[in-house]
Amino acid sequence: MEQTIQQKVGKRIQEIRTKKNISQQDLASKCNFEKSNMSRLENGNANATLSTLEKVCNALEIDYVELFKF
Repeated sequence: MEQTIQQKVGKRIQEIRTKKNISQQDLASKCNFEKSNMSRLENGNANATLSTLEKVCNALEIDYVELFKF
């Protein structure tokens, strides 16, 4: 079964966060999100808005295009 784009983006967020040795809780805090919301985002169970993705990119210090390299 093919992954949805929100699942692919969520997986990329998780991959980048892990490579940067940032915990899910720390990333959620940097984005001013609850950890449960970050978990849903990474699992592809939340349909992120552009402003949400902007916050995540800023917190991870990455360019937006990095989220779509899958």
